[in-house]
Amino acid sequence: MVTTDAAASELLAAFERHLRHERGLSGNTVRAYLGDLVHLGAHLGASGAGLDGALSAVTLADLRTWLGAMAEEGLSRTTLARRGAAARAFYAWAADADRIVPNPALRLASARPATVLPTVLSASDVVTLLEVARTRADDGTAVHLRDWAAVELLYATGMRVGELAGIDLGDVDLDQLLVRVVGKGDKERVVPFGTPAAAALAEWIERGRPELVGSATDSALFLGRRGLRVDQRQVREAVHELCRLAGVAEVAPHALRHTAATHLLTGGSDLRSVQEVLGHASLATTQRYTHVSAERLRAAYHLAHPRA
Repeated sequence: MVTTDAAASELLAAFERHLRHERGLSGNTVRAYLGDLVHLGAHLGASGAGLDGALSAVTLADLRTWLGAMAEEGLSRTTLARRGAAARAFYAWAADADRIVPNPALRLASARPATVLPTVLSASDVVTLLEVARTRADDGTAVHLRDWAAVELLYATGMRVGELAGIDLGDVDLDQLLVRVVGKGDKERVVPFGTPAAAALAEWIERGRPELVGSATDSALFLGRRGLRVDQRQVREAVHELCRLAGVAEVAPHALRHTAATHLLTGGSDLRSVQEVLGHASLATTQRYTHVSAERLRAAYHLAHPRA
C-alpha cells in the first residue's frame, strides 16, 4: 500500500483492508484508490503525519476544488472519474465507521468517463492473426506453441490477460471445452472455448510446456522461458509480435477481449450471456459493445447505401 506516517498510515491501512476484503476490489484498483487519497492530501498541503488531519477536515468545497484543479491541468475524464470514486468510497466507509463524520463527499458529483469505443479487429483479421500463430508454431518451438495457444484462448474466451496468466493446468477441461477463470475480486467463472483453442492447448500441453518445465515450475498452464508462470508483459509482447507478422493492426491482448465480445454480440449472443463470459459485474459495462456493433453497422451503411 501507499506508505505515510502514524495516524494517516493506520487510517489508509484500515481503508485498504475494507477495499480488499469487504468489497473484493482488485489489487490495482486498491493501489489506485490509496494513491488518489495521497494525491488529495498533497492538494490540501499535507503529507506524512499531516495527511490524517487533512483528510479528516476536508469539506465538499475542498473536494470540488481538487477535482476542478485536475480538470484544468488536462487530466483525462477517466482519471477524474476514478479519483472522484476513490474519494466517495473513502468517505462513505469513514462515515459508516464513525471515523469521519459527517461525510463531505455525500454530494460530490460523479464525473463521467470519456466514451471511447474499444479497438476491435475484424473477423478476417482475427483469422489471419490466429493462422499466423498456428503456422509459426509448426516449427515445434515451445514458446511459439505457447503463443498460439494463448492467443487462441484469449479470443475464444474474451478473458483478461491477467486472468490468462493465472490459469493452472487443472483449470482446463479439454474434454468439456471449459476453463475456470479467476477474475477481478477473486470471482470465479467457467468459460467455454471452441475446438481450435482446444487443439492449440493440447499441442502446447503435450509438446511445448514439457520443454519449459523446470525445478521451480508450479501448476501454471502457461510458462515463460525460465519455467516460471508467464507474466502479462510476455503475453503482450507475443500478441504485438504476432500482429506484426500477420500484418494486422498492432493491438494489445485486451483488444482480443473487446473483439471476442463484439463478435459474440454480432453473432447473435444475448447481453447476459456475454456478461457471464466476460465476468462483468455490471451489465452496463457489457452494453458498450453494442455501441461498437452499432458504429460498425452505421459505417457500413454510409459506405454502401446510395441514399446514406
